[in-house]
Amino acid sequence: MEGEEGGGGVDWDSLAEAASGAVGALVSTTVLYPLDTCKTKFQADVQTDHGGHKYRNLSDVFWEAIKKKQFLSLYQGLKTKNIQSFISQFVYFYGYSYFKRVYLEKSGAKSIGTKANLLIAAAAGACTVVVTQPLDTASSRMQTSAFGKSKGLRATLAEGTWLEAFDGLGISLMLTCNPSIQYTVFDQLKHKLIQRQKSKAESAGDSTPVALSAFSAFLLGAISKSVATILTYPLIRCKVMIQAADPDDDDEDESERPGHSRPPKTMLGAMCAMWHNEGIPGFFKGIHAQILKTVLSSALLLMIKEKISKFTWISLLALRRYLFVSQKRIKSA
Repeated sequence: MEGEEGGGGVDWDSLAEAASGAVGALVSTTVLYPLDTCKTKFQADVQTDHGGHKYRNLSDVFWEAIKKKQFLSLYQGLKTKNIQSFISQFVYFYGYSYFKRVYLEKSGAKSIGTKANLLIAAAAGACTVVVTQPLDTASSRMQTSAFGKSKGLRATLAEGTWLEAFDGLGISLMLTCNPSIQYTVFDQLKHKLIQRQKSKAESAGDSTPVALSAFSAFLLGAISKSVATILTYPLIRCKVMIQAADPDDDDEDESERPGHSRPPKTMLGAMCAMWHNEGIPGFFKGIHAQILKTVLSSALLLMIKEKISKFTWISLLALRRYLFVSQKRIKSA
């Protein structure tokens, strides 16, 4: 979609990329939301001096919902999470596409290098975090509330000050390094795999250019995402603990929540709580669920994005032509 025809200066390429990514995020979030709720409640559960964990396994969260006949409560906060996912992916893909186009125009380069790509991804991620942090905080509070007692978005945010709506912002900004780690690991693994394939092809006398298969790309993507998640997981759990709902606000029985300790509100406080109560294993509690959810979510998002990108492109092209015709009619009137 080159040019500004009917666009009024709108970056249609970035808009198409953003819309496709946002719709993909919407579907991915909805499909995997029960797993996300179980994961978040499990991560927020911290052992206290007054007793053990409420949840010993991830499945305990699911069976609690079934036992209390609150299966639909696994979807508590879904609306807020969908709004956050849609906006965050839209802002990220639009920002990434826009920054990339500006970089290529200013530098005069035909392609973007790895370092520049990582910096652009980090910049787009930082913009996304600042815009969507209150929604992220609200959705985490809703998910970690007692089953059946989650409040709406406005009521959840009204429980504290606007500063509290940005709980975990510093950690969220630090976590923008996650894609950088992922892409670095992916490139290293890709380089080694292609070199090995080239060696085999040369020894067999085959001069056909070597390229990654779709399965190899997916596998390397899953591995690199898992490595990035493992390296940043202590920060991920800290953020969940900081944003978690106060158990005292859920009016649960004492037997259900031993200790009634308030969730820590700083990264240092969360780190100290994990170290004091759970030791080193506490820094990685729930990591298996995080990796499963993250890998499935990324794969599903990208698959849906690729499938609907053509439809999105055609729809925006039709919109651009409609705006162009409308502008011509107004000028001729």
